[in-house]
Amino acid sequence: MVLTFDPFREFDRLADRMLGVPAVAGGPAAVAMPMDLYRSGDHFVLHCDLAGIDPGSVNVDVDGRVLTIRAERSARTDADVQWLRRERVTGTFERRLTLGDGLDLAHIDATWQDGVLTVTIPVAEAAKPRRIEIATGRAPALTPSEQPTTIEGDTTSPKSLAK
Repeated sequence: MVLTFDPFREFDRLADRMLGVPAVAGGPAAVAMPMDLYRSGDHFVLHCDLAGIDPGSVNVDVDGRVLTIRAERSARTDADVQWLRRERVTGTFERRLTLGDGLDLAHIDATWQDGVLTVTIPVAEAAKPRRIEIATGRAPALTPSEQPTTIEGDTTSPKSLAK
């Protein structure tokens, strides 16, 4: 026999609500759509677990600098089912991320594999780190048009000092 009611768990849940302790950090969307976000080279990668969600119900949008992921998990509608435990959250879920400067928003890519949504956000070319070469040694040679000319009476020109 499976116990469907745990009085101690319900008491803990009630105490948490009364004390203002959130049930889960991030709310229901964090439970239904847990995600990882990291930087790899010149792009950011977001993995969002969406097990049991139809890929056709998932929308990824960018509006300004806000990335929105919206998905829906439909409830099971079998009339002859007697639930013993129901922990998978159903409904529509949404996660919003504010994107910083220096990202190439026009080339964001999203893929779906095995219930995981992967969003790749490239770093803009202008924001990528680059190495600046340092010139050493003599000053660069002047072209003939840049050579100083001697004007009569000019005592500051190198050619007039050499006379």
